[in-house]
Amino acid sequence: MKRSLAQRSVIAPHVVWSVLFIIAPLLFMLFYAFTGPDGSFTFENVSRLFTGNYVLIFVNSLCLALIATVICLIIAYPLAYVFTKLTPKWQKICMLLLMIPLWMNFLITTYSWMTILEDTGIINTILGKIGLSVHMINTPGAVVVGMVFCYLPYMVLPIYSVMSGIDHKLIEASQDLGASSRQVLTKVVLPLSVPGVISGITMVFVPQVSTFYISQKLGGGTFQLIGDTIESYFTGVSVNYHFGAALSLILMVLIIISMGVMNHFADPEDVTGRPML
Repeated sequence: MKRSLAQRSVIAPHVVWSVLFIIAPLLFMLFYAFTGPDGSFTFENVSRLFTGNYVLIFVNSLCLALIATVICLIIAYPLAYVFTKLTPKWQKICMLLLMIPLWMNFLITTYSWMTILEDTGIINTILGKIGLSVHMINTPGAVVVGMVFCYLPYMVLPIYSVMSGIDHKLIEASQDLGASSRQVLTKVVLPLSVPGVISGITMVFVPQVSTFYISQKLGGGTFQLIGDTIESYFTGVSVNYHFGAALSLILMVLIIISMGVMNHFADPEDVTGRPML
């Protein structure tokens, strides 16, 4: 159907925005990834990724992001389930408390965790009262803690949204058929909440695998993740836009593959919406 002038005028700003801030940056990234300093076409930037320790950096980034995502899911799922059982008033209060950390500046949040986790921080000060001390800062564990705290709300919100929309009649029907509370949770609520779980995993895993500020501050530079490496080639002392673009391209491909796998498990044909008693 042919659009009118008014309709084209309405969508024009969105088209311009997409071209300037989505398509153009992608084209620049592709250009730099497959060209050398002299502008000639080359695969050297991409092939260089398989030398040195770049593969290990990718693996470490994926592993830490996966660990943090699993922890977020373990915490978020029962939390979202409990929220759905509260009265509407308390649901609003709990969601407000969950959203408050998102209103804080990311920099302030990260520095706060540095204060909490450092050797003379709050946790070790309390543990010192009973003669214990744990080195937490500048470790992969500290990075995972920072990731979990910063991205946990993005896991809770989609799961809660899907759970709160489940028809309560299905739960009542399963109970009438003799299902126990455990069976209701595993056979009814869990299958119907899969779309929310997949959305939450996507919203958490994708930014975590490319994070760099959390790993810099809580990891203390003792190890590198892919986000740190990319950032160093664009702003560090060894600036190399071409190799940085190649790293960004491979990371984008990995993220697209991960999203494709997760979307496959979220296929509507796989989630029938029927309780499996």
